[in-house]
Amino acid sequence: MDELIKALILGVVQGLTEFLPVSSSGHLELAKYFLQDDSIAAQSMLMTVSLHAATALSTVVVFRKDIVRIFGGLFHWPTRHGRVHFGESQLYSVKILLSMVPAAVVGLLFDQELEVLFDKQVPLVCMMLFVTGLLLLLADKACHTDKTVSFSHSLIIGLAQAIAILPGISRSGSTIATSVLLGIDRNEAARFSFLMVVPLILGKMAKDVMDGAFAQEGEQVLALGVGFVAAFVTGLLACTWMIALVRKAQLKWFAWYCFAVGAIVLLVYYL
Repeated sequence: MDELIKALILGVVQGLTEFLPVSSSGHLELAKYFLQDDSIAAQSMLMTVSLHAATALSTVVVFRKDIVRIFGGLFHWPTRHGRVHFGESQLYSVKILLSMVPAAVVGLLFDQELEVLFDKQVPLVCMMLFVTGLLLLLADKACHTDKTVSFSHSLIIGLAQAIAILPGISRSGSTIATSVLLGIDRNEAARFSFLMVVPLILGKMAKDVMDGAFAQEGEQVLALGVGFVAAFVTGLLACTWMIALVRKAQLKWFAWYCFAVGAIVLLVYYL
């Protein structure tokens, strides 16, 4: 199959699954397997990062007002009676930054080891989909979800995001489920989950650019570009209504979906 068509399909898969708690990275790995993608692990990881950057950019567009207000707080520290006053935007910004720490540490220390996980590890993806499903079932039974995100909450949610680097563990699913299990309001859990990944993905993208990871052949760059545009446009169209779906729908339906996909793909893989 033509590399550009593959990139287009992967971009659409990323755009549709990024905003649902079903693991977009896991779906990308499964799609690469069924598309018979023969790229080496590093190139496969690069495509995954590029597609995630595209949906991160679509998140920036959808949440642009929130992002300007929240991250703008990092550059404007109001004073009161001659002392720095921590307003709501400043505190929320710090919580977002704190949530990034675990995943950033894992990404920096184990960058090369993680590349291996993005090289046709179909059984691993399916097993991690089962883990995602179990986590969503647990979260679906949570009661008394009326808290706001605290500093300790943001660090715990950040740990969940770090674990979700594994393909098949849903980043949004694990962070939203962890938030709900901590008693955080579902609307706030979804909002925090989608905002906390933006600087992390863009930071990873910037690191790859500085490391020369995008110094590819012309055809490979074109494939990355096609995938990026497809993921961005699809993500932009899907973001608003999918986020609303996550907020309102019962998480158990996504759990059963993860179980079904994991089981079916395992059967196909071993038969």
